[in-house]
Amino acid sequence: MFIDRVKIFIKSGKGGDGSVSFRREKYIPNGGPDGGDGGRGGDIIFKVDSGLNTLSDFRNNKQYKAENGQNGMKKRKHGADGEDLIIRVPKGTVIKDEETGKVIADLAIEGMEEIILKGGRGGKGNQHYATPTMQAPEYAQPGQKSREIWVKLELKVLADVGLVGFPNVGKSTFLSRVTNARPKIADYHFTTLSPNLGVVDFKEGKGFVIADIPGLIEGASEGIGLGLEFLRHIERTKTIIHIVDAASVEGRNPVEDIKAINKELAAYNEELLNRPQVIAANKIDVLDSDEPIEELKAEFEPHGIKVFPISAVTGKGVQELLNEVREILSKLDDEPIVFEKEYFIEDELNIDEPIKVEKIEDHLYSVEGVKIDRMLGYTNLDNEKGFDFFQKFLRDNKVIEELEKLGIEEGDTVQIYDLEFDFYK
Repeated sequence: MFIDRVKIFIKSGKGGDGSVSFRREKYIPNGGPDGGDGGRGGDIIFKVDSGLNTLSDFRNNKQYKAENGQNGMKKRKHGADGEDLIIRVPKGTVIKDEETGKVIADLAIEGMEEIILKGGRGGKGNQHYATPTMQAPEYAQPGQKSREIWVKLELKVLADVGLVGFPNVGKSTFLSRVTNARPKIADYHFTTLSPNLGVVDFKEGKGFVIADIPGLIEGASEGIGLGLEFLRHIERTKTIIHIVDAASVEGRNPVEDIKAINKELAAYNEELLNRPQVIAANKIDVLDSDEPIEELKAEFEPHGIKVFPISAVTGKGVQELLNEVREILSKLDDEPIVFEKEYFIEDELNIDEPIKVEKIEDHLYSVEGVKIDRMLGYTNLDNEKGFDFFQKFLRDNKVIEELEKLGIEEGDTVQIYDLEFDFYK
């Protein structure tokens, strides 16, 4: 079964807690702190698997959780890191935030993998908090919390060319003639229930991939019929072939069909109308006159959209059409169309997380938080200007104010993760 859209819950692993422990050995009754650090929580990683072409594996499993880090142990033993969870998806899978619909990542390249949720950092054991004035610290750092989010996975097929047209205009017949694809073909609407992909090969030069997008109807962009379910598959295509029934076998007007489909494409995503287009005027083998072809040319060729009379049944005119499409593609970028990242997950999940300021023991204070951690990542504290910038950040975020409320005095120690500072006004 072809599944191209699912919603799942993902959660990274929590960091293990640091240990509070003291060395207790024969002849050493009052040894120093030896609590080990907690292990890192596992990441949630999405990876492209070339063996997959649908999201059907997610139908029965909606929750994915990475392993938590183990707590630290005595004798300075480090807790084991939690195992990362690798979630395998087909190439072309777009990961979106379920609530906002914004793009978190687009896995459009073979072998691509991306960490979507990072596991929590392991907490430090009490061995790190010993000072000359506090030789037996009863404090260890807790592990960082896990991260969790609901995401939507959408599979948008990777193809150079998208075939569009109303039902029963001959798209499946055309695809089976020009490629190695063998779609099921029947004479009723929406017989194609999933996008069919085929490769067009040339004796000389590079070929291209065609996606047969299921037949559209007016209102498809608003969810009428099945159109909305498949319009997403044309978003990556670099050029579009409109196939119309030039013979009007079902009484349709081919000119109005092209206009109606372009209207649906624009309603779904206006950028689609900027892609190069060609028209395949199909079923000329049963056409009584050239009048419909001339009408199509008069309407669309002044706008740069070429019209090719073809018969998908006999093959007449098909090669000329394929040559034109190859020529168009040769002028375009070879790289696949990739959707830009819109949702920066760590920033969004941590936006309201406060900075934690606490007193550990007399003369020892701790400051932690995602904002602080991020600031340390891009601030050069060895540089006077950088250090002044960091101090201003602490004041602006009321960290200094909180330390003063807790009773900090000049000369006391402030620990910020792996760094220690002496407090002076």
